Amino acid sequence: MHLKNDLLLRAAKGETIERTPVWLMRQAGRILPEYRKVRESVSGFIELAQTPDLAAEVTIQPVDLLGVDAAIIFSDILVIPEAMGLPYEMIEKRGPLFPNTVRSEADLKKLHVADGSELRYVTDAISITRKALNGRVPLIGFAGAPWTIFAYMVEGHGSKTFSAAREMLYTQPAFSHTLLQMITDSTINYLKAQIVAGAQLVQLFDSWAGILGPKQYAEFSMPYISQICDAITTVPKTVFAKGAFFVREEMAKLNCETIGLDWNMGIAESRKLIGSEKTLQGNLDPAALYGTAEQVREATITMMEQFKGTRHIANLGHGVYPDINPEMVKVFIQTVKEFK
Repeated sequence: MHLKNDLLLRAAKGETIERTPVWLMRQAGRILPEYRKVRESVSGFIELAQTPDLAAEVTIQPVDLLGVDAAIIFSDILVIPEAMGLPYEMIEKRGPLFPNTVRSEADLKKLHVADGSELRYVTDAISITRKALNGRVPLIGFAGAPWTIFAYMVEGHGSKTFSAAREMLYTQPAFSHTLLQMITDSTINYLKAQIVAGAQLVQLFDSWAGILGPKQYAEFSMPYISQICDAITTVPKTVFAKGAFFVREEMAKLNCETIGLDWNMGIAESRKLIGSEKTLQGNLDPAALYGTAEQVREATITMMEQFKGTRHIANLGHGVYPDINPEMVKVFIQTVKEFK
């Protein structure tokens, strides 16, 4: 199927583009009343994510309503532990909760490497979405990076410190590597299944990268991200490691096209550390969208000026916050599109 708007894919590959493409992390849902209406028709987040027709509907909403240059499949990074045999719940206003955790060899024996077929509801949603998009924009698939998934599986819930997961790295390094490898193998299978179903670019989210120190990150995260990047060969790849400012130079060596920057990472410094051979994605502070239309325009132009003349995909430095006015998101998107 011919893509009418392939800006994202060309920008990722470093090809010539007429303008900078723009999309938002967490654009599928959260800020849109239309999303909330669909969500209210089911029991909650998990049922919505596991109902392919509805997941496809909310994936496409931002393309229609916000004018973004890409759709990203509506799903969650924690589908991987579930596919491996560790189910989770999504508690309203509190986030994910794992009734069971992985802290012993006995726990590990209850898990298996997922082959992708356990997540058929995601691949079905991707197939439905690709057909419905009809080539308007590319479709992004995604997964959580192994360290972030490990952190939830060991801790059992979100945390400011993930101290139980970090303790595991120090006290049981061999156990930690075994679990991280199982997550990595499952993630490779999952992303390959997404690509077969129709994903045209994939992104790895290392949401809790910044909670590790440089030594731990070098041992327990980067090698596994690198394995995934090496295994995925048919579509462009983006790696977004929130808070991992200390690893930007090493990120340049990854076999991926794009590195995502969070809003705390200086643009000029990041370009110097990462070099010119990678596309950078980001990195407006999501809180900038709380401003007036003029303030949002000004903040966006300031960001765009800093990326000017280099390989760039415009985005926020993290997911859009749920209480941000969709009109201000539109101002951000339109400002990027008009930027010369």
